[in-house]
Amino acid sequence: MKKKLGKIVKFKKSKSPNKKIISGKYCNLEPLNINKHSLELYKNFSLDKKDIIWDYLPYGPFKNYLDFKKWLKAECLNKDPFFYAIYSKRFNQYCGMASYLNINTTHGSIEVGHINYSPILQNTTAGTETMYLMMKNAFDILGYRRYEWKCNNLNQGSKKAALRLGFKHEGVFRQMYIFKKRNRDTAWFSIIDKEWSNLKRKYDNHLKKSNFNKDFKQLKKL
Repeated sequence: MKKKLGKIVKFKKSKSPNKKIISGKYCNLEPLNINKHSLELYKNFSLDKKDIIWDYLPYGPFKNYLDFKKWLKAECLNKDPFFYAIYSKRFNQYCGMASYLNINTTHGSIEVGHINYSPILQNTTAGTETMYLMMKNAFDILGYRRYEWKCNNLNQGSKKAALRLGFKHEGVFRQMYIFKKRNRDTAWFSIIDKEWSNLKRKYDNHLKKSNFNKDFKQLKKL
């Protein structure tokens, strides 16, 4: 019997994220600049008085702005993870962060993660567009063939968001990490290049300004 092997892939090396601003209708993604972004990010993250936004992240909450700024300098200026500050055009403020990470240009795989939306960015059009812009950049500009989303398997909100955004669940890696002295089983999701064109059309239709009322409430769901 002939052995079954994977199909031949004609793939050129993908590109690493760069310092270009990614612009959309409702938000811009700016490569993190501590002097420009840190204070406003901290103020907007601090709107979450119960610090819920930090529950499933391996860092935070931070006692004060200086601690937050030190963390940014130590952890968020690398090439991997590559962080963006999210600017909401509606609120004219920097109100969230997200990054690319686990960047593998040889195999064409990249992950989106370290997603942290302040209360004013949560459940907004700009929040959805942020994820679309990062996908579009990864597939159309940087040339990746696999786009990943991973989260704590206990984080029901994150898993629900991944499915809403078009990711497919792949499984759970048990006892993958210890964060904040607690076990983390990690749920894996992905989108691959052959799925992207159809998903892109859905995003383009959803994000049309005609799909939102004057209060930015969606008329049709993604």
